[in-house]
Amino acid sequence: METSEKFEPICCPKLDPSLWEDKLLTWNDKKFVKASVFTMFYMPVNFGQVMRKLDKAVSAAGATIPDWLCLSDHTSKWNMDVYLAVDKEIPGLQNVTLSGNFFCKVYEGHFSDTKKWCDDFQKSTDTKGLKIDKWYMWYTTCPKCAKKYGKNYVVIVAKVNS
Repeated sequence: METSEKFEPICCPKLDPSLWEDKLLTWNDKKFVKASVFTMFYMPVNFGQVMRKLDKAVSAAGATIPDWLCLSDHTSKWNMDVYLAVDKEIPGLQNVTLSGNFFCKVYEGHFSDTKKWCDDFQKSTDTKGLKIDKWYMWYTTCPKCAKKYGKNYVVIVAKVNS
């Protein structure tokens, strides 16, 4: 018997929002590889190319990407630094570590809601008595997978102090 369903390969794993919603995490030298993405007015231009390069190097090193975590730091209208979580150092890439307390909150919807999400995140940290030192965005799926899953989850992750 043949099936008429078209096989859709998994590009981005499905996020379980309950693992990240309203969580305070403590990282001690959590490993990442860092790369830069060219952006035009904050919109990534070569994101896919950069991610393929990182994935190739991570795979070649026999490493994994815990939770498929990739933090984005929008440093200007023209640049976004990405921090891809890894389980060991990767030769030939910029290896960095992050340590401290990190507060996370999950949002769902179109990227045009980012300001609304950031305002809500700020209110949440204020209510909890947390001071944001550094913001990161985690775009958990590519546009194709967001369409496939019917959800576009974005997690705001911030290094915080109380």
